[in-house]
Amino acid sequence: MDRRPVFDYIQIFGCESLRRRGGSNVSGTLTRRELMAGVAIGAGVVATSGARAQAASPAPSAPFLFGLNTSTVMGQKLPISEVVAIAGKAGYNALEPWIRELEAHKSAGKSLSDLKKQISDLGISVESAIGFADWGVDDDARRKKGLEQMKRDMELVAAIGGKRIAAPPVGLTDRHETDVLKLADRYRAICELGDQFGVVAEAELWGFSKTMSRLGEVMAIVIEANHPKACMLPDVYHLYKGGSALSGLRFLTPESFHVIHMNDYPSNPPRDKITDVHRVYPGDGVAPIVPLLRDLATRGFRVALSLEVFNQEYWKRDAAEVAATGLAKMKKLVAEALGS
Repeated sequence: MDRRPVFDYIQIFGCESLRRRGGSNVSGTLTRRELMAGVAIGAGVVATSGARAQAASPAPSAPFLFGLNTSTVMGQKLPISEVVAIAGKAGYNALEPWIRELEAHKSAGKSLSDLKKQISDLGISVESAIGFADWGVDDDARRKKGLEQMKRDMELVAAIGGKRIAAPPVGLTDRHETDVLKLADRYRAICELGDQFGVVAEAELWGFSKTMSRLGEVMAIVIEANHPKACMLPDVYHLYKGGSALSGLRFLTPESFHVIHMNDYPSNPPRDKITDVHRVYPGDGVAPIVPLLRDLATRGFRVALSLEVFNQEYWKRDAAEVAATGLAKMKKLVAEALGS
């Protein structure tokens, strides 16, 4: 069959997912499998563009939940029950714990059902959780263990009433995997696993990774997984680090993601030098967060804004102060975005 050069393919479909890091390394031709994946992605972009017109109806009165990703106070080394109490007192209505915190809670002989009740009594929902299972690697034995880990992780999330779990490109950070359909098949496998527990796997974008670092790349995997609950997990910092614009999220539909990691980044260090530790509170950096929130609200999204920073200076402060400050800054940006 006729094969198109990779650059022609990118120009036609606007798809970043098959482009190698650094334009000078792009070479070769596309197979029929790759071309068909691109056609599907292109069709998805057209479909979502049409959907945007329908989504222009009045925004709901409360398009956002305010969540605390527990990494924000991880340096204080508090048990998860104390972090939950802090989140409740500060006024958060969503939570994103890390799996290792739930494991520590269980290992200490404490009840997950009691933790679930504590969370629920505070009016908090567990919108997502953070795990690191090797679901996408090529090594069959390693991937099998990763699926077993994902199953255990989902069981923990379900035990506290959680809805979703992150599925980042663990084990794929040092290689550029161009076979979108292969990754989509593997992502679908964990989506189907999640069906057993009522927990949705979110394909997470990691900006520093050589795979799943671009918005188009991650959405290609989500689209091609062909699972009704497939979705992604974006992050303000990671989108910047990976080279994707925040404005790109406006091309997606409300079903594309339900949680976004909220943080900000300074103008220095530059993109190629910036790391997780440089994250700051939303609004304290240069990210165009207000236009992002305005876009999401006007397009009918209902999203949990999950505060996730790894700032070591914040870890030196009182955890309750950090949580309250982060919530206040997110609410200020939302108020500005909604014009209230």
